[in-house]
Amino acid sequence: MDESKRGFLSPSHRPRDSESDLGSPDFLDKNKSPGKTSRAYATPKSRIVCRPMSGRPSIRVLLIGLAAIVFLLVGGGGFTYRISGSRDGQSPPWYPSPKGGTAKKWAASYQKAAQLVSKMTLPEKVNVTTGTGWSMGLAVGNTGPANNVGFPGLALQDGPLGIRMADNITAFPAGISVGATFNKKLMYERGKAHGIEARQKGINVILGPSVGPIGRMPAGGRNWEGFGSDPYLQGIACAETIKGIQDQHVMATIKHFVGNEQEHFRQAWEWGLPNAISSNIDDRTMHEIYAWPFGDAVKAGVASVMCSYNQVNNSYACGNSKLLNGILKDELGFQGFVMSDWLAQRSGVASALAGLDMTMPGDGLGWADGKSLWGPKLSQAVLNGSLPLDRLDDMVTRIVASWYQLGQDNRTLFDATGPNFSSFTDEKMGVMAPGSPTEQSLVEVNKFVDVQADHAKIAREIAIESIVMLKNERDWLPMSRNAEFGVDRNPWKNKKLKVGIFGEDAGPGEGPNACPDRGCNQGTLAMGWGSGAVELPYLITPAEALEKGFNASRVEVTKYLANDLPGLEESRALEGRDVCIVFANSDAGEGFVSWNGIKGDRNDLRLQKGGDELILEVADNCGGGKGKTIVVYHAVGPVLVDKWINHKKIKAVFAAHLPGQESGNAIASIIFGDESPSGKLPYTIAKRAEDYGDGGQVMYTPNDVVPQQDFTEGIYIDYRWLNRDGLFPVDPQFSFAYGLQYTGFSMDNIQLEVKKPKSAFPAPRPAPGARPPVYNGTMPAVEEALWPKDIRRLDKYIYPYIDSASDIRHGHYPYPEGYDTEQPLSGAGGDEGGNPDLWETYAVISIDMRNSGKFPAKAVPQLWLSYPPNSEATVDFPKRVLRGFEKFYLKPGQSKTVKFPVTRRDLSYWNVEEQNWMMLTKGNYIFSVGLDERTPVRQILW
Repeated sequence: MDESKRGFLSPSHRPRDSESDLGSPDFLDKNKSPGKTSRAYATPKSRIVCRPMSGRPSIRVLLIGLAAIVFLLVGGGGFTYRISGSRDGQSPPWYPSPKGGTAKKWAASYQKAAQLVSKMTLPEKVNVTTGTGWSMGLAVGNTGPANNVGFPGLALQDGPLGIRMADNITAFPAGISVGATFNKKLMYERGKAHGIEARQKGINVILGPSVGPIGRMPAGGRNWEGFGSDPYLQGIACAETIKGIQDQHVMATIKHFVGNEQEHFRQAWEWGLPNAISSNIDDRTMHEIYAWPFGDAVKAGVASVMCSYNQVNNSYACGNSKLLNGILKDELGFQGFVMSDWLAQRSGVASALAGLDMTMPGDGLGWADGKSLWGPKLSQAVLNGSLPLDRLDDMVTRIVASWYQLGQDNRTLFDATGPNFSSFTDEKMGVMAPGSPTEQSLVEVNKFVDVQADHAKIAREIAIESIVMLKNERDWLPMSRNAEFGVDRNPWKNKKLKVGIFGEDAGPGEGPNACPDRGCNQGTLAMGWGSGAVELPYLITPAEALEKGFNASRVEVTKYLANDLPGLEESRALEGRDVCIVFANSDAGEGFVSWNGIKGDRNDLRLQKGGDELILEVADNCGGGKGKTIVVYHAVGPVLVDKWINHKKIKAVFAAHLPGQESGNAIASIIFGDESPSGKLPYTIAKRAEDYGDGGQVMYTPNDVVPQQDFTEGIYIDYRWLNRDGLFPVDPQFSFAYGLQYTGFSMDNIQLEVKKPKSAFPAPRPAPGARPPVYNGTMPAVEEALWPKDIRRLDKYIYPYIDSASDIRHGHYPYPEGYDTEQPLSGAGGDEGGNPDLWETYAVISIDMRNSGKFPAKAVPQLWLSYPPNSEATVDFPKRVLRGFEKFYLKPGQSKTVKFPVTRRDLSYWNVEEQNWMMLTKGNYIFSVGLDERTPVRQILW
């Protein structure tokens, strides 16, 4: 099948590019486009985005450009760089932007929103959609209010694992740890606790959870913010998280939509290049891998979607009409609002036409310069006719409806006074717009409200259940506090046990918050770095928890909390040790931070700071070569363990991920046997980095002026790639969902219950459950947008007002080709998450599971699906895909029947010819139930 015929990626469709608009019909005169606009996307890739509003290049931009040219010229020997110019856009147009208010569950909120929006002035509407500028409020993102109608400015705050830049909050385990729990209840409870803390801190919108990056590249810098390298796992985890957050009346934001799989070249100019990387993704892959978890998020009722920095098929994601209008708003039926990542917006009118509803933080093409692509430009665009008023009305209505949908109009549920903390100072007193040089009065900005409650219990539970035991030779562990080993608790030779704890990762380093945004690797690793990190209120280190946990009358503990091998040898700390517990780690984060030569993405998949060498040194010399070694590592993702995993003196190995503030308590609970390890790998650990395939490798050097990253592996990422050519063509070190326990489980009596018969395509798209609001369409008077006489202006603060009526010049606005061609509605759409039939249960697989060992533990059975091998389809399929998981507690000898409901979407693939989800009706689906991806225990056919 030719996947380009009807798909998202259409190489045959190559229109010309045009320059970026800045919000007026004539590109503010000086920036007028000399050629046609691109019909491939609403925001044509800009060749002039570095220009300031005046139209003249700044000295800073000229210097950056000169430096980039020199870098490219002198670096030519290091890599091949094609100075070929940018490719033409490859995303088909999708206009007009679908209006919100078509879902029954949102109908009441849209009715309320319509009443409010109909009373707003033009400046108020612009205020609601435009951020006030970086650090022009107390949160990391702030919108202006609509005071006349009583709508407050909204406060938006990172991040996925806690409230960023705030005090007295909980530092939860990272997303990758949550995914490793395979525990839906904990996914929800973490979201709930996060939502409670955000609400009590006065935050309207949490900038999380994250499912993009999905983990295509194991070394990707921000993979740890998401839940793992499988779309099904990501989808379930994000949906549960969103429900937890939004049940507490706080808006969740699912991000980053879409294709932001590496940090290198993610933003224009961040790496000296004028444009961001383009993730080139075909239609089927987009639906089955990268957009899949976003469908779960929309089905869960998420209020906001954040579009990503990168380009997708050579169109910026925040201005890609096919992505935002076609897939997100039409096909997935998204009812909330689309916000940009911070400075990911690259055009004015065009991005609004393409489906962007809110710009963050409000600044446009330059950081914190107060020059917005919207703000007064948006007011101007409506008044001169270049932006249809009904598009602005829909933008505002989506935001206001989300506010009502989460009950934030109810003052007894939600405090509308705004944040009770400042993201920009730790002092009690400060100013409301710290980014403005204009003199301001000091006010109380930090009230130091403690919102932690008992959330440390949830954080600890997640940290415990996220630990994956990779090795436990001959059931050597657990080791009790009294020096008893194994499930049968045999004492250590009736003598005092001598334990050594080794490695910087076991200790406090220079303190948990030594580096801003956790932007370095020092001490024990609790989270990655960047905007997804938070201030740790405390950090229980492994060394502290283990030393405290041992019975001092039975165990002697010594510590060497460094990775310095010469120092270790000189210290003689290994001598006489019976057991050595060695800690190491591997860190990464967002691309605006650079540490030790690592700029966002990891440079390789090895342990950092000499971790591999430390482990080998300890294993070789523990107790003069007679001692036993336990390895624990904290990491942002997969780590290659081939150098030491089979060492005969290493008896146990734990992948402890990113556990947050309760780190030490968690690993102590597992080693001491308070609980059986129950974590499962949310990714595959390969034997070599090359085993992940070409698509699994970060692009560290650019291959074009606009770096081109072709996702040629398609749907084959992580375990799908390793399985691609045969049953098991590439043997991993540890398979996806692998994880040992202190007990064993048996499975029997697999059953299939058919709920609905197979059919090729879902039921016809239903009629909308509600009607979008209709406004009178009366154009506001120009005078409405003029500066009020009594306002005190703050420099760099973004206001909605224009200076003069003469600023409004009518003329021809070069709408994108295809703008006047209304697109047919997708058969895959019809409600939140898509066609409701996709979410219907078509089959239920059940199996009896028994704890056949001697230790109580939580079982984690998984359902795996293999598509019919002899079907009428002419497309290929992965050998198996994850389609269910459950987690529950079983005592020794106890049994439980577990059921896995399977939806139509679970059974379908994206048919690019029909542009719909298709179920195979010939041949047999194979359902396998097992404890990891490679060990199916029972199978049944349908």
